[in-house]
Amino acid sequence: MTSSSASPADADLLERLRAKQYREAFALLLPRYRDRVFRLIFSMLRDRAMAEDTTQEVFLRIWRALPGFAGQSQLSTWIYAIAKNGALSELRKRRPTVSLDQHDDEDGYNPVASALAAPETDDSATVSVGQLLDQLPERYRQAVVLFYMEDKSYEQTATSLGLPLGTVKALLHRARKRLIELTKEAEATAAAS
Repeated sequence: MTSSSASPADADLLERLRAKQYREAFALLLPRYRDRVFRLIFSMLRDRAMAEDTTQEVFLRIWRALPGFAGQSQLSTWIYAIAKNGALSELRKRRPTVSLDQHDDEDGYNPVASALAAPETDDSATVSVGQLLDQLPERYRQAVVLFYMEDKSYEQTATSLGLPLGTVKALLHRARKRLIELTKEAEATAAAS
C-alpha cells in the first residue's frame, strides 16, 4: 500500500490491511462507511428497499475484495467506486422498477436532508433538498452527493465517478446553477399558492 492511500481517518484500517487482518479491518470499515455508502446508493437508486439490499451486496463485495486492495487510491475512493458500480449494476437489472420521481420513503426519511442536517419544518412553502436533488440529472446528482454530502474533493469525486476533473467541476457548476433555478421556481410556485 502506498502513501497515497493514507488518510488520517483510515490509518487504523490501513494498518490492519497491511497486517492482513481483514476481519478486524472490515469490523472497523463497516460502521464507518455503512451510512455513507447507503446514502450514495440511495441517491442513485431512489428506492429505499433496493438501496438497503444493494448496500448489503456492496459490503459483501468489499469484504471479498479487501485482500486485493492495493492502496493505489484512498480507501474511501475505492469503497465509493465499488458502491457506485453496485448501484449502476442494480439500475441496469431493475431499470423498469426504479421510480425517478420518488422523493421520500414511506417513513418520510430523506437521506439528503438528513446528511445536511437540515431542520425539518412543516411549512409547505419549504422545498426539501432531496426534492431539489431529485429534479437534477443523474450525473449532477451523483457529483453533488459525493462532493457536498460526502465531503469528497474534486479529485476524489472525479475518481469515484470515473470522470475527468474538468468534467466534474463543470457538472458541479451546472448543478449549483440548476439548483438555484429550481429553488426560485419552487419559491415562485409557493408564493402563487
